[in-house]
Amino acid sequence: MGISAKLVKELRDKTGAGMMDCKKALESCDSDINKAVDHLRSIGIAKAEKKSNREAKEGAVYSYIHPGSKLGVLVKINCETDFVANTKEFKSFIKDIAMQIAASDPKAITREELDPKLVEREKAVYKEQIIQQGKPEHIAERIITGKMEKYYKENVLFEQEFIKDTDKNIETYVKEIIGKLGENINITKFARFQLGE
Repeated sequence: MGISAKLVKELRDKTGAGMMDCKKALESCDSDINKAVDHLRSIGIAKAEKKSNREAKEGAVYSYIHPGSKLGVLVKINCETDFVANTKEFKSFIKDIAMQIAASDPKAITREELDPKLVEREKAVYKEQIIQQGKPEHIAERIITGKMEKYYKENVLFEQEFIKDTDKNIETYVKEIIGKLGENINITKFARFQLGE
């Protein structure tokens, strides 16, 4: 039995993937649209991994001012070509990232970019809390590790839950966009400004 054009269009509307990719995904998933969505996501992420070493010198600097003009974000995102930088998908992506930064106030893009002094200070605070609770040292290390993982999820942009889809984090969202647009994309810098801070 063939795959209906209506089903292909529905999958395309959900994922933004190409018509042929949607048709192949539906064929390999026995016309199950939910499985096909997952299949396309995994393919997009796999493609993104291959593109991650390619140079990205084009892109855009985007400014987002939250209604009320008391909070603003500047974000610089690179891609490989100005063609992609001018697509609706890229512009929508860069706006999503700016809104994510406005809403979630990350301290860095990746763990590696966090200030080591900040990380050590957090660990010291957690250690002091655990000592005050009278926990043994071998348990304290595991508790600190767990608390630090939570800290990273809250303060590292790539590890934060995406505000528009909490089933994925920002790193996964970036990889999906790379798979969809077919180019390497890097979030390179951001600044968040808020009155009263």
